[in-house]
Amino acid sequence: MSRAHRELFDVHGILLLDKPVGLTSNQALQQAKRLLKARKAGHTGSLDPLASGLLPLCFGEATKVSRFLLEADKRYLAVFRLGQSTATGDAEGEVIESRPVTASRRDIERAIERFTGMIEQIPPMYSAIKQGGQPLYKLARAGITTERAPRSVTVYEYTVLGLEGERLTVDIRCSKGTYIRALAHDLGEILGCGAHVAELRRTEMGGFRVEEALTLADFEALPDPQARAARLVPADEALRAIPAITISRHAAYYFCQGQAVMAQPLPPAGWLRIYEEGGRFLGLAEVDDDGRAAPRRLLHSTEGSDSAQKTG
Repeated sequence: MSRAHRELFDVHGILLLDKPVGLTSNQALQQAKRLLKARKAGHTGSLDPLASGLLPLCFGEATKVSRFLLEADKRYLAVFRLGQSTATGDAEGEVIESRPVTASRRDIERAIERFTGMIEQIPPMYSAIKQGGQPLYKLARAGITTERAPRSVTVYEYTVLGLEGERLTVDIRCSKGTYIRALAHDLGEILGCGAHVAELRRTEMGGFRVEEALTLADFEALPDPQARAARLVPADEALRAIPAITISRHAAYYFCQGQAVMAQPLPPAGWLRIYEEGGRFLGLAEVDDDGRAAPRRLLHSTEGSDSAQKTG
């Protein structure tokens, strides 16, 4: 392999990708990483191959903020197929039961009220949660079903957008860890007809919207890695919900050495985005017991990085 093909670059930022149906999140990540010739990358929570939509991909220093996207609220546009239950809870699984659909739209809207607010969900067997060191989906593929502990999640909004025959279209805004397949299954059981996810699209995540995202085809059509790197979003854009504090250059020096610094005004507790006067993003801090900003995630300067700094 030639040196030109081995060459990797320090690329920093977040790609807002509109993932297509049929790719795993990791496959999409690897394609984007190859197109950027990026050294370091990670995604922010899997979308099933069946699902499309917003998948933020973090590169370089931006991988340090990926946990905040993992923990962010999300929004989905989903189509539930009423009248059929499948082994996986989605359209990829074998149909294991068919029942007639007799519920009206009003019946469905009343049933949905049971699944708003804080609710308990039993994770599907076809999920990546581990029991005894094994992902549940591996056990399920081996024909093994195990007891799963319910988990608390929050469904902020759950709205019926349309009902055409046996296809129910819904808009769902929810907390991290919410299984849309479980919502479809549980709704189908309440209605007495069964249901599974036929289509799923993530439309929002951590303050980002799918309308801001690029498809892989559009990303690949850009002329070179530098042009692609120019489309990345700065890491601090993923942290818009966290209060921002600006500190002096003098304080910034000590903050970047890992020392807590005084800053005003500070909230009594919680995470902070720290900027040096002039606007450079330094990283994340927490308010310590002495009321100072204590560094927790330092980001090295990414000025001029894009695809200009070779590392390999």
